[in-house]
Amino acid sequence: MTDINWEEPFCGEGANCFRIGTDPEGNAYIAVAGQEDRPLTDSREALRALIHAIKAGEVDHLL
Repeated sequence: MTDINWEEPFCGEGANCFRIGTDPEGNAYIAVAGQEDRPLTDSREALRALIHAIKAGEVDHLL
């Protein structure tokens, strides 16, 4: 498997922890902490767009 550089887990209320990682090939990963062997993967650009959309409140209707 690709060498993924995982960030420290981000934990919301309760035990819902997620990790974000990147690899040298330019891919980005999101995984539930403890399940890093089953990540969602896409390009860094897609992850950047997702984070910008979240920060802009574009997905607040999902909360």
